[in-house]
Amino acid sequence: MMNENPLAQDLDHVIAQTADLWAELRGRRLFITGGTGFFGCWLLESFAWANDRLGLKASALVLTRDPDAFRKKAPHLAAHPALRFHRGDVRTFDSPAGEFFGVIHAATAVGTERTVEQPLLLFDTMVQGTRRVLDFAVQARAKKFLLTSSGAVYGPQPPEMTHIPETYAGGPNPLDVNWVYGEGKRAAEMLCGLYARQHGLEPKIARCFAFVGPYLPLDAHIAIGNFIRDALRGGPIEVKGDGTPWRSYLYAADLAIWLWTILFRGTAGLPYNVGSEDARPIARWAELVAQCFTPCPAISIAKKAIAGIPSERYVPSTARAGEELGLRPTMDLKKAIEKTIICKQKRHA
Repeated sequence: MMNENPLAQDLDHVIAQTADLWAELRGRRLFITGGTGFFGCWLLESFAWANDRLGLKASALVLTRDPDAFRKKAPHLAAHPALRFHRGDVRTFDSPAGEFFGVIHAATAVGTERTVEQPLLLFDTMVQGTRRVLDFAVQARAKKFLLTSSGAVYGPQPPEMTHIPETYAGGPNPLDVNWVYGEGKRAAEMLCGLYARQHGLEPKIARCFAFVGPYLPLDAHIAIGNFIRDALRGGPIEVKGDGTPWRSYLYAADLAIWLWTILFRGTAGLPYNVGSEDARPIARWAELVAQCFTPCPAISIAKKAIAGIPSERYVPSTARAGEELGLRPTMDLKKAIEKTIICKQKRHA
C-alpha cells in the first residue's frame, strides 16, 4: 500500500531531514485537527511514513467533520493502521479518552467562500475552535502543542519591507472584515499565550505563508493553485489583478519538515515564520507555471499596473527558523510546480 504512494520520494526526504526528531513519539499518541486539509494531509502522510519506516508504533487520532469524504479523498491514509478518525466539529467535539503526547491544531477554513460570505462564522470557528483544542490539550496532558498560524497576523506588509520578520509589531485593521482571517489567527495566538500562563502548556507557533505541492486546492483563491488549474484546462492563465504583488512559495514537503521540527524543537511561545524568501511578482509565477506545460498556455493579466504605486508584498523573513532550527527550503521552485502538476494529473487520470 505505502509503496504505491506517488509521494514516496518526497516522504523519504521528509524522514531523512527529521530522522532525529521522531524518537520522542515512539509508542505515543497524537491528536490532529485539520488533518484532512492541505497541511493536514502532509502531516498525516509524513507521520504514517515515519511510523512505518522507523517502527515507531505510534498512532494519530484525526478530528474531521466527515471521515467518509476523507476516505474518498485519500483512501490509503484512511486505511492506514496508525491513523484513526474522530468525527466532530472543532468547536464542540467530544474529548477522546486518555492522554496524548502531542496536539497539532491545523484546522482552518481560509480560501473558501466562508471567508468572504460568512466572516463572523469564520472568526467564531477559529477562536472557539482554538479554545476547545487548548482545553483538550490541557485535559490530555499534552507535552507538545503546535498551532499553525498565518503570516496574515502581520496585516499589510509595509512596501519598503522586503521580508517581514516575527518581530514586526504591525497588525490588520480590526474594523476591516477583509482581515478577519488574520485577526482570528491573532486571537488564536493570544489564547495560546493565555493557556501557557494559566495551565503551563508549551505552545509552538508556526506562522505559515504560501505553499505549493500535492494536495494544494486549485480553487481556493491561492494564486499559484489557480494558475495550475487554468493551465490544466488549457489556459489562458488568468491573473486577476495587475500581476505586481510579490509572493513566495515553499514546497509542501519542506512545509512538513518545518512543522515537525517546530513541534519537536521549537521554543514554546516564540513564533516562527514558515515559508520561502524567494519572492517574485505574481505575473512571474504565472510565467513559471506556463513554462511547465507544452505548449505554454497564454497568460491574461486583468489590469494594468499604475505607476508610482508600491507593489504589495506577502513574503516572510525566515531567519529565525534558519538560525535557531537549521531550517532551509530544499526544493527547486520549478520542480515543485512540476511535481504538483504531475500529482494533480495522476489523481484525475
